Amino acid sequence: MSRIMNQSAVTMNQIQHKLDVIGNNISNSNTTGYKNRQVEFSSLLSQQIDNLNAPENAEGRLTPDGIRVGAGAGLGAINLNQLQGSMIETDRSLDAALTEENMFFQVNRVENGQQDTVYTRDGSFFLSPVEGGGVALTTSDGHPIIGTEGPIEIQDGFDAIELNDQGQLVVTRDGEQAAEAELAVVEAVRPSALEAEGDNFFTVSGAADIDEIIQSYAGEGAVIHPQSLEQSNVDMSQQMTDMMAAQRLYQFNSRSITMGDQMLGLVNTIRS
Repeated sequence: MSRIMNQSAVTMNQIQHKLDVIGNNISNSNTTGYKNRQVEFSSLLSQQIDNLNAPENAEGRLTPDGIRVGAGAGLGAINLNQLQGSMIETDRSLDAALTEENMFFQVNRVENGQQDTVYTRDGSFFLSPVEGGGVALTTSDGHPIIGTEGPIEIQDGFDAIELNDQGQLVVTRDGEQAAEAELAVVEAVRPSALEAEGDNFFTVSGAADIDEIIQSYAGEGAVIHPQSLEQSNVDMSQQMTDMMAAQRLYQFNSRSITMGDQMLGLVNTIRS
C-alpha cells in the first residue's frame, strides 16, 4: 500500500473513534450528571527523508533539509470535562445535586456477587426494601448509596424522608424530625485519574492508589442542592459542530485513498 493510502487509512480509523465519542455524548445529553468526553489527537511516528543533502541547499534555509513524512494521526486521550452542569428543580425530596466540581456520591455496586465502590454525580435516589425490615437509599438500579457509616438504611415506622443541603437524611417519625444518616460525599483531587464506566459511574483503576485520587470532602459549607438534579454538561451545538468537522475530515481521508488508488492505476497503465 502506498504511503498516502496507509496514512489515510490509519487516520480514518482514529476519526471513527472520535465519532463514537461524539455519538455517546449526544446520546447522553439528557443523562443526569453526565460529563462530556473530549478527544485529543496526536501525531504518530514520522520519517525523515534526507533527499536534499547537498551543502548548498542549506544556504539561506530556515528549515532543515529533507522531507518529514508522517504516519497519520492517533487518538491521544479521551478527557472528561468536569465542568458543572446546570441545575433543574425537581421538588422531589430524595433528589440532590452537587454544587461543586469534582465532587461525587459513593455507591456500593454489587455485581456477580462482588462488591466495589464506584462514584457518580447522579443524585436521583430511591428507597428500596431490605431484608429484616426497613429501606435502603439506592440508585435507580438498586445499588446502595454509601453514607458516613456505610450503606444507608432506615428503619421502618417513618412518615417522611428528605435530604437537606448538608447531605443529611432527615426522617420524620410521629411529627419529630431527626437526621438518621448522612451522605459520604468525596472529592476527586485528581479527576483525570478517574475512569468512566457504564451506568454513569466512575471508578479508580485497580493499579492506582485510591487515597491519592479520592478524599473525603474537607471543605466548609453546603455542597448539596436538595430537590434538584444536575443536568448533563454536554453542549449540543458544540457536539454537532465537532461531528460535522470529523465527518468532513473522514471524507477528506477517504478521498485521499481513492486518489492514491487512481494514481497507482495510472502508473500501472503507463508501465504496461
